[in-house]
Amino acid sequence: MNIKFESADKINGLLTMVIEKADYEEKVEKTLKDYRKKVQMPGFRPGMVPMGLVKKQYGTAVKVDEVNRLLSEKLYDYVRENKIRMLGEPLPSEQQQPQDLAGEGPFTFVFDIAVAPEFKAELTSKDKIDYYTITVDDKLVEDQVQMFAQQAGQFVEAQEWSGNDTLKGDLRQLDAKGNTLEGGIEAEGGMIMPSYIKDEKEKAKFDGAKPGDIITFNPKKAYGDNDAEVAALLKIDREKAKDLKGKFSFQVTEIRHFEPHAVDQELFDRIYGAGEVKDEADFRQKIAEGMKQQLVGNSDYKFLLDVRKYVEDKVGELTFPDALLKRVMLHNNKDKGEDFVEKNYKASIDELKWHLIKEQLVEANGIKVEDEDIKNVAKDAMRMQFAQYGMSNVPDDVLENYANEQLKKRENIDGFVDRAVDVKLTQALKNVVKLNNKEISLDDFNKLMEEK
Repeated sequence: MNIKFESADKINGLLTMVIEKADYEEKVEKTLKDYRKKVQMPGFRPGMVPMGLVKKQYGTAVKVDEVNRLLSEKLYDYVRENKIRMLGEPLPSEQQQPQDLAGEGPFTFVFDIAVAPEFKAELTSKDKIDYYTITVDDKLVEDQVQMFAQQAGQFVEAQEWSGNDTLKGDLRQLDAKGNTLEGGIEAEGGMIMPSYIKDEKEKAKFDGAKPGDIITFNPKKAYGDNDAEVAALLKIDREKAKDLKGKFSFQVTEIRHFEPHAVDQELFDRIYGAGEVKDEADFRQKIAEGMKQQLVGNSDYKFLLDVRKYVEDKVGELTFPDALLKRVMLHNNKDKGEDFVEKNYKASIDELKWHLIKEQLVEANGIKVEDEDIKNVAKDAMRMQFAQYGMSNVPDDVLENYANEQLKKRENIDGFVDRAVDVKLTQALKNVVKLNNKEISLDDFNKLMEEK
């Protein structure tokens, strides 16, 4: 076998592979002998079919399989051993001539290979990059206290509507004179939150409502002709709601008032576990500590974004084999066509540039991701999900069980690996570059992220 690689401009490569009879003959013969032991043909006992007949029937197919296996295996071996920084997949070259695989060869295959541009991405203590530390002030802590109280709250029965209360009642369609329309729409147990009614005049009709009150209103006006909301309220299909006109009566049967949980020992125990917090001051301190830890993740994420921009600017423009990469992109998205490629090519190249830069930074800083790192990232993801529901004291073994379930799904692995790389690279680079430390409020930090 003979393999030759050429790249005159260093980014467009041409790989030529010549496969001789000697490269495939032995394996093909062995496979055909195995076939002979199993193949069944009329007039012959099993294992006694003449080899000539076996070759005639299966020889070309077996040879094609072996040649394709050699192509794939040897091509990637050559790329790896010669440290060719191939981008995407090799594509059959336009220089490729038809090959008659029914013959004995030699067979010549030519591939176009996109090669990564040569550049050096490097960061040292001479490089200065902003690092934003988000301050945890009293407002942030208070907001978190109220969120915990809301999450642990409950609905209680009220005697008069106020604020964001929910009204439950029975609806009946009325005629032009304001009487119940015979054969009209009726819906029992309809739920209305007056605070969500868009028309102010219709909303005002519910002010001070009490159980037993009968309120006359126009659903279509109330919800700004939103057929989906009207249909849900009246328990009818959307098409029927579309042509609906006129007023309805709503007899209030129940008022449900949402009452946040008191900021008390029961709430402290619910959030952090029994006996972990002794009073409200301790509760607020615990919240502040937790938020500081969580917000480090935000700061690190912003830092890595700033590292990306800084290094990309430092590296400058890179030249890519655009025509070939567009062919690769089209090959991988055959169902989407050339318009998709043209529309998404620049964004794809931007991500490719960062990927190549990050590869160098990872190697330069000796970043290696172990199974434990991936599991920790998965556990952190689960911890954040639980925290969104006000559960801050989830035991570590529970987090681990959830993480293990996520890691069983192949589609999740790559994302967790990428996140683990980012986490370790961020920590390493914080110790490499000179940090320009800045304190910032969460509101101002979020504005910075919006600008991104």
